[in-house]
Amino acid sequence: MRTKMRLLGFRGAAVKPLNEEAAAELGAELLGEALVFGVGGLCLYLEYLRQAGQSRRREEHLEQTLSHLQQGLERLQRELEELRAQ
Repeated sequence: MRTKMRLLGFRGAAVKPLNEEAAAELGAELLGEALVFGVGGLCLYLEYLRQAGQSRRREEHLEQTLSHLQQGLERLQRELEELRAQ
């Protein structure tokens, strides 16, 4: 109960002791909420990593395509110069 009061922003409030059943129920509720929050945060983090990986792979693919196009352009320019020389 003290933990719940601290989370709600009550610092110096006196809390009378709970019976064992109420304390167990409150603890289970707090644990359940923490678990749901943790799983949600983990899902968000994993989705972020997945999106970052996809973005990185897409960027690498575009760089590779650009490199191939530049090599092809250079080859065509050399061939054009050879034809002009003839």
